[in-house]
Amino acid sequence: MKFDQLIDSYLENKVGITENFMSEELCDGLRQNIITLEEDNQLRSAGIGNEENDGRQKMRSDRTYWMDKTHPNQFEQEFLQLAEDFIGRLNDTCYAGINDYEFHYAVYDEGAYYHKHRDQFKSDDQRKYSFINYLNRDWLDEDGGHLLVYPGTDVQKILPEARTAVFFKSDEMEHEVTLAHRRRSSISGWLKRV
Repeated sequence: MKFDQLIDSYLENKVGITENFMSEELCDGLRQNIITLEEDNQLRSAGIGNEENDGRQKMRSDRTYWMDKTHPNQFEQEFLQLAEDFIGRLNDTCYAGINDYEFHYAVYDEGAYYHKHRDQFKSDDQRKYSFINYLNRDWLDEDGGHLLVYPGTDVQKILPEARTAVFFKSDEMEHEVTLAHRRRSSISGWLKRV
């Protein structure tokens, strides 16, 4: 089962990863949503945290759009239900206590990046796990845009290939997105305890 594969690889390596987390139809639908959002000028330059972090804006250069259960989009709703099902399995098997989440579309245009960071704020510890789902077909190593994850002294290099899901602790795992040499898209977010 894809949920167990993601959880088991996390327990073994501190970085959960699985291919084919979502269906091809869902992946294609979410990718089309991004195109529609761009056409409607809905994607915004991403920030970091709250206003007191404004000086760090050059840490990243992606564009985002926040998902919401109230949006009447079939593919967005299907993805959020899939995330809720995964959270249920995580809570049942690992007693994680996750009771909330937040997700956004993330688009890295050619030349975009996100420097090394952790996802949990110093002033807010609600984000427990980072959860990333990639939407990019036929991604090659030379396309860049890798997710680099730093579990201890090692580095794990993850290709942002369509339908791959990645999962790790938000407060522990430093990670970054290397310079993208072609347009790169994902759904990124956090599993929270509020």
